[in-house]
Amino acid sequence: MPRPRSIAPSEERTARLTLLIDPRKKQVFESLCALEDVTPSQVVRRLIREYIEEKQGRPWHDAPAGTPRRTPGRSAKPAAARKP
Repeated sequence: MPRPRSIAPSEERTARLTLLIDPRKKQVFESLCALEDVTPSQVVRRLIREYIEEKQGRPWHDAPAGTPRRTPGRSAKPAAARKP
């Protein structure tokens, strides 16, 4: 019986992220996901979303692809690209 998928309605899976991890960590991670009846992809997407929210200091709101996210009064350029 397939597990139900629970992703945010506006969240689309259009990009692939490939990473290398220790095989033992992968096995433990997959086992823990199975205990919670979630897929590893669901957990990784949630962790990435939480990381973005933590670093940006605001909730993540999905926007159409290619739409720059701006905070009023702030430059659209990344901090590294701004001149001091």
